[in-house]
Amino acid sequence: MDLLAFEAQELYFDEPVNETVQALLDKAAQNYGEGTAELPLLQAYLFEPENLSVLVALYRFFYYQHRLQETLVIAQRAMKLIGIRLNFPADWRALTPASITPDMSITFVRFYLFALKGAAYVNLRLGNLEEGGDMLNKILELDPEDRLGAKVLKNVLDTATRFRVVK
Repeated sequence: MDLLAFEAQELYFDEPVNETVQALLDKAAQNYGEGTAELPLLQAYLFEPENLSVLVALYRFFYYQHRLQETLVIAQRAMKLIGIRLNFPADWRALTPASITPDMSITFVRFYLFALKGAAYVNLRLGNLEEGGDMLNKILELDPEDRLGAKVLKNVLDTATRFRVVK
């Protein structure tokens, strides 16, 4: 399965969002610079906790606010929800190349793997080097052609570890 193949498939942001949630997401976007975006984002999440657009908005908000623990929670939530849709094992460690079948939505497989990559990066930033490294290794196992660019992060981690920049 080519992870860069772009067929006419549903994307996460194609999923319908009710008017109330869309208004809250719009309000959060308008209020970001004023520092009042969090409340409408959390309200949107309360209305639609399984909507991927809401989760992406929360992930971005927490990430750009440097609130990495919250960012990691949202990445894990997104992986859980997409994993259920794809019939993936609940634990990402149990994924194998055989877990990804040709009949799956490539866009949702990519979304899952990008969420895993995001979680790996956040774990590295939090100092959870083993967990982050394991996540990157899993992505490289599932994406041996490195279409998603996990190898760059893995190389940085390996170099930093080798030169004892990080322990």
